[in-house]
Formats: sequence, structure tokens, C-alpha cells
Amino acid sequence: MARYLRVAAWSLAGVVVAAAGVVYGAMLIGDQKAGRTIDVRVAPVAYRDDAGSIALGKYLFESRGCMECHGAAAGGRQVFDDPAGLQVRAPDLTPGNAEIARYQPIDWVRSIRHGIGPSGRPLLIMPSEDYNRLSDDDLAALVAYLRSLPPGLGAPADIRMPWFVRAMYGAGFIRDAASKIDHKLPPSPAMVPSVTAQYGGYVANACQGCHRADLRGGKIPGAPPDWPPAADLRPVSGGAMARYGQAAAFIAMMRSGKRPDGSAISSVMPFDSFGRMNDTDLTALYLYLAGLRS
Repeated sequence: MARYLRVAAWSLAGVVVAAAGVVYGAMLIGDQKAGRTIDVRVAPVAYRDDAGSIALGKYLFESRGCMECHGAAAGGRQVFDDPAGLQVRAPDLTPGNAEIARYQPIDWVRSIRHGIGPSGRPLLIMPSEDYNRLSDDDLAALVAYLRSLPPGLGAPADIRMPWFVRAMYGAGFIRDAASKIDHKLPPSPAMVPSVTAQYGGYVANACQGCHRADLRGGKIPGAPPDWPPAADLRPVSGGAMARYGQAAAFIAMMRSGKRPDGSAISSVMPFDSFGRMNDTDLTALYLYLAGLRS
């Protein structure tokens, strides 16, 4: 019996050592991924500074999720603050941030559409898949607004990933936006806001970061373990859209954060931002989602 226990103990120790080796290897791969250089050839979008562009950019910043991470005045914000885990502070996007102040038109395009910083390395938390299809007009407006802001405190990005997140990233369970995007896909053409499903599909691009490219939802990769899965946005049995037979009910939910029965939807959903979409955008989004099929 003693011999059997010794063999079992050594076997268990071997398994533990092997598992630790796999995790350590995955962490090293994750660090290599985070430090890789991605060469993406893009065309710059010219700066604008007219009042119309700045106003549109402010609307897009506030209603497309940007302020959820970067704060209402784009001065940066602590996004995740888990003492035992992930620490993420989104950077100040105003001219007060020395790195942002050095941005050239090409840097804005790579960062917003492609999830790649001026260094060529991936922006690990930036959900550029949500903004990859932004038209040149909308991207120029967004940048015009950010460049018009008074300088903030200038805090840079601060990302600290615990060992298990680094390992999951290295193993491919968590992916950065740059690895999800088809970088050869051209931006959307100029879009005229209208109450149509086609325009709604353009608006729906802002949902991909959590609800995935096919909008089927599921567990959000890299999110804290207590976050609920993102809802399936198709009008199928069990899908979120099955609750909304009219655009008015959908708009009320987006503005209140409550389902038609009065129950509250998880605060993980950025209602403070998406609820600021105007009626045209929300109605168009409803028409697009209501028309999705499996």
C-alpha cells in the first residue's frame, strides 16, 4: 500500500508539473502575441475641424460605446479593477495625453479600425471590431471631436493581465481585436442615417465586441467571471429580440435598461452609452436585428 501511495503521489506531482509547464508555455506565447508587430497598410483619413463634424463626432463618441471605457470627457477611465485579477485603465484620448498628441491621421485609422497602435503592436483591450467598418466620414468626425477637446490629465493606458488571462490569451481562448479583424476589408461607404435595416446593420457593428460578429452572443471572452453571457440578438426562440414585437418596446429597453416585463438587464450592457442613440439609429437597429435569421 505504501508503495502504491508513493507511486500515486509521484504521478500526481508529475501531472502538476506538466500542467504548470503548459500554463507557463501559454503565458510566454501570450507575451509574444502581445508584443508582436502587425503590418497593416491603410489610407489616412484627413483631419476635419468644422462644427458639423465635431458635433457628429461627439454624438458617435457618446452613443457607440467609446465613453464607456474612456469616460464622458474622453479623459480615460478605470474599466476593470479586480484586486486579484485584471486591471485595465483606458487611456486619456485628449491632447493632454502625450502619445495621443503625437498621433497622425494614419495612427487614428490603425487604432480605431484595426486595433493597432502607432508602434505596430496590438491594442489589447480596444474593441476595434466594433469600429472597423466606420465610414471615413464617421471616423473623421470622431477624430475631429477628440482633437477638439481641452487637454485632460494625460493618463496613458494601463493594462495588467493576471497569469491565467495571459495563459488564456496565449492559448487562443482570448483574442485581441487585431486578430479578429479582416484588415483587407474596406470601410463602409458613407452612410446617410435612415430608418432602414441596411443602415441598422451599420449601427449594429457597435455590438460585435460582446455579441460577436454573428450577433449570436455567448460568453464574452476575457470578461470577468461574474459577467453574464451576451444575449443572442437574433429574433429566434430564446433570443433577446423575441421579446420585442415593435420598435417602440426595443427603444424603451435601450433607454431604460429594462425588459418589457420590468426586469432589469445586467448593467454590463452599456445602456448609458447606447441609450443615447437617437430614434433614427435605434429604430434602424431594431429593423436590422428583427430581420436576422439563423
